[in-house]
Amino acid sequence: MKTYAQMSQEERRAEYAALQKEFQGWKDRGLSLNMARGKPGKAQLDLVSDIFSLMQKPEDYVSDGIDVRNYGEMSGLPAAKRLFAEILDCQPEQVFVGGNASLQLMFDTISKAYTHGLLHSPRPWRLEETVRWLCPAPGYDRHFKITEFFGFELITIPMTETGPDMDMVEKHAKDPTVKGIWCVPKYSNPDGVIYSEDTIRRFANLNAAAPDFTIMWDNAYCIHEFEGDYVPFPDILSLCAEAGHPDMVFEFASTSKVTLPGAGVSCFACSEANMAHMSNLLTPQVISFDKVNQQRHVLYLQNKAHTLELMKKHAAIMGPKFRTVLDALDREIAPLNIASWKRPKGGYFVSFNAMPGTARRTWELCREAGVTMTGAGATFPYGKDPQDSNIRLAPSLPPVEELKQAISIFCLCLKMSALEKLGV
Repeated sequence: MKTYAQMSQEERRAEYAALQKEFQGWKDRGLSLNMARGKPGKAQLDLVSDIFSLMQKPEDYVSDGIDVRNYGEMSGLPAAKRLFAEILDCQPEQVFVGGNASLQLMFDTISKAYTHGLLHSPRPWRLEETVRWLCPAPGYDRHFKITEFFGFELITIPMTETGPDMDMVEKHAKDPTVKGIWCVPKYSNPDGVIYSEDTIRRFANLNAAAPDFTIMWDNAYCIHEFEGDYVPFPDILSLCAEAGHPDMVFEFASTSKVTLPGAGVSCFACSEANMAHMSNLLTPQVISFDKVNQQRHVLYLQNKAHTLELMKKHAAIMGPKFRTVLDALDREIAPLNIASWKRPKGGYFVSFNAMPGTARRTWELCREAGVTMTGAGATFPYGKDPQDSNIRLAPSLPPVEELKQAISIFCLCLKMSALEKLGV
């Protein structure tokens, strides 16, 4: 089979005409398929909906002598802290348990830094002339939007096979206006990269010029394997403490893709000194988050081992979806030599690199044919991919049969945009 680059102009035109006919056939079907966000599918939600059958007896509403229906315990139930600490391999006193969204906790951490400053801030960040922030890319668009919302200057850090380019991170950290970095250290969004031990230790030993430089360690996929066994992961809090930087990191996690995204529990973990500082800032704002839901999750998940057993059931649903996507790409796209992609073993995304200059056109064609995807460029700061190449595929939401249609349309649109780029 010839690649598109090897084809003559006449052959490419004939191929494009055939693709156009197929494209029109898909359009005529009026489909509405969604590969835009990392939402769990219905089968996953059904899997865990028995969580609502818990807490039927009065004693179920008591945890460590605390009536979970009442005010108090701003930083979360002790039992919920113990559960998250076991999963993250940190200490319960380092954990603050919040509501259903870790993104809210991330936003609030940056907001507190902006209005009042963090533990080691010389002044609130709103009083700084310039605040710069490091953004590994491809990365998570909602991270970038938080720091863009506060007017920070976003600096792109290229992702490698072992995590962010640490030479660049260390170089930029010498600038006192650089206040922090976003990180998704395990099954990164969207590349699916697991940060290497060397990368993690370089983060822990980072000697930043800003005394309040902050690593926002979003460990969203810490137990989210869909292929193979659970991969243990170093505790960044301990490593930072050992390196003499105990207050440099805030770690985030949630049950959003363990139980129910709309009714889960989130947390941040940090040094005890940071916890005291953040608690002071949170006291005027929060009496407590939903402790009934925290207790529900403690009873349902029980401990790390029991939670990992649940994640195997999620993997049995997720694995076939990712194989559907990767098998289609191997079959339809690999022989044409017009793109490359990652092959993750966990997380929720496939990071796809199309021929430079074709990602946005591919996205537009998919939308026209009824397939919704995350916008081209979203995986880069300000939504601007300098190569117009990266596309984030999210296979989790559609059932496999719908996913087969969606990825077929995606491959078709990718071929069309590549041929247009080559000239037809």
